[in-house]
Amino acid sequence: MKKKLSYRDKLLELAHIYDVKEIKDYVRSKKNLTTGQIELILRKSKIIIPKDYKSSFFKDNFLKPYSKAKSDLVEFKDETIKDKNRLIRRATNFKEDTARKFNNVFVSFWKTLGRAGINFLNILPKLGKTIYLFLGNIFTDVFNGIYNQQLDPKKAKNVIIGIVTVVVITTIAFNGKNYFDNIEVDKTVELKKPEIKKEAKKPEIKKEAKKPEIKKEAKKPEIKKEAKPKLETKKKDINEAILPNLNLKTETVLNLFKDVEYDLGKVRSQKLVKPIYFTQFPRDLDALQSTKLKKETFIKIVLPLIVAENEKILADRKKLTIVSNKKYTTDLEKQWIRQKLLEYKVKKGDLNELLIRMDVIPTSIALAQAAKESGWGTSRFALEGNAIFGQWTWSGQGIAPLDRDSNKKHKILKFPILRASVKAYQNNLNTHKSYLKFREKRSILRGKNKKIVGLELTDTLNNYAQTGSEYTDTLNQIIKQNRLLDFEPVRLVNSAKEIELSS
Repeated sequence: MKKKLSYRDKLLELAHIYDVKEIKDYVRSKKNLTTGQIELILRKSKIIIPKDYKSSFFKDNFLKPYSKAKSDLVEFKDETIKDKNRLIRRATNFKEDTARKFNNVFVSFWKTLGRAGINFLNILPKLGKTIYLFLGNIFTDVFNGIYNQQLDPKKAKNVIIGIVTVVVITTIAFNGKNYFDNIEVDKTVELKKPEIKKEAKKPEIKKEAKKPEIKKEAKKPEIKKEAKPKLETKKKDINEAILPNLNLKTETVLNLFKDVEYDLGKVRSQKLVKPIYFTQFPRDLDALQSTKLKKETFIKIVLPLIVAENEKILADRKKLTIVSNKKYTTDLEKQWIRQKLLEYKVKKGDLNELLIRMDVIPTSIALAQAAKESGWGTSRFALEGNAIFGQWTWSGQGIAPLDRDSNKKHKILKFPILRASVKAYQNNLNTHKSYLKFREKRSILRGKNKKIVGLELTDTLNNYAQTGSEYTDTLNQIIKQNRLLDFEPVRLVNSAKEIELSS
């Protein structure tokens, strides 16, 4: 997946590593230097050009084209097989769908026909009874009238025929209306049947039962009674702890760290941190008199969040490498790749670019920027909106800065929990065009199998703040003074289950 560089590009990379100012000035001024000119400047700067940089004429003009043509042929063959399999799969699916639709139509027609026949048979007894009763009463009255009034026989005959005709027509119309009404009722009932099934299967009931808000409301009164949270399990059983949004005080947080034996000295020596995830900072963190204790508390809260997101990125990176090297990929794997391309804002399905962007943010840099932008967890943006890294927004939900100029409309992006802020920050550095140099330098370190260390990448973050190089100098100072490089190799303790702390 590593991008192949030309001999000229390798020389430029070498000049960038050794910080050759003359070549940088030419590149910055967009002047194209020839390969010979670059070599001359490097030799003047006493920089040795590795022998493996140059390639032979035979290799470049014969072997490489042959290898490329061979790989293209193999790729064409694979794509042809994939297209064939895809066509066969589509034909099979079309056949099955057609057969399924035909069967459904036939079954529906047969049911409708049977229902119509049953309704017609049910009408006949009702129709006969109605006609019998109605005609019986009419004829009785008519004949009584004829007998009593001694009407003209011819006139009486016409009257009887007219009455019988009206009765028959009225009866047929009335029963026909009932028949069609029954059909419409049956159709309505039939249409509503699957909706009843769907509502019975809806998972919303389960979701509502799992909502953390219910737990929070149930726990709130207990927090007021007790300042110190109690763990439902023993210390040894705590693999992962998630602190809900309980507005914990700093004293409670410190006691909690003491109970679970969370010490930065052990973290530095063992290179392991317990997965304890806070949803927010304690609001009275600034009340601590000891600056050292305040900083340690801040690091203890933020460190597991950063390490967890980095490990998630490393897992995705490993999966991408495996999937991209496979000859055949499943539909789920293709869907996963499409999702990651959208997440990292990679166009044209470039997997090489995706691998460059899908990488970790050094823990020391993340901690230093979080401390700088949030005032060690005490700023208004950090307390009210869980905004650790001071990301701007013009459209989303945010908090307006108090010292914002009247002609500016930006806000500080707010988040529901602290971990969401960490994830957004990492995605920002991995996707935004302002941090292209950061990603390029990180990719070079990856290509040379070197460790990604914060101090080697801070100089590429001058676009993060308006102060530029002054901002990067501040980051370097924070990293060195607080020994944040010690946390670079830190990993999460293997967690087997997820528990919650109750207070």
